[in-house]
Amino acid sequence: MIRYELSCDNGHAFEGWFGSADDFDRQQGMALVSCPTCGSTHVAKRLMAPSVSTARKKERRQELAVQTGQREMMTKLREIVSTIRANSEDVGERFPEEARKIHYGEAEQRGLIGRASAEDVRDLLEEGVDVAPLPILPDDTN
Repeated sequence: MIRYELSCDNGHAFEGWFGSADDFDRQQGMALVSCPTCGSTHVAKRLMAPSVSTARKKERRQELAVQTGQREMMTKLREIVSTIRANSEDVGERFPEEARKIHYGEAEQRGLIGRASAEDVRDLLEEGVDVAPLPILPDDTN
């Protein structure tokens, strides 16, 4: 696709997209290119700066794509953490004790969140209790 800055004989400026330079010439020759403001078919290409893809532009586009991907990932991660929190019981410091009760069938199966030391987590994992940390997201502390 090629984009042209165009203007009609009444001075209205607009842009048009064409499959190729030949496509523009063919459509103009058949009076198919017209001004969206006044309908005039006397349309000419305007002078415009060429769109040159430089390494710097390419690098910037890649940076924007990465930033967009990171924003989308953080949004999804926030949704996941929010869902986990909404569907779990916060047992605070009692987490290791409550997790063991569920694991050994002494308490009803349910989602738990809470706090545990690194040593407690290591012990739980060695016992076969499935535990995973919830991430602390940047905006959570602001």
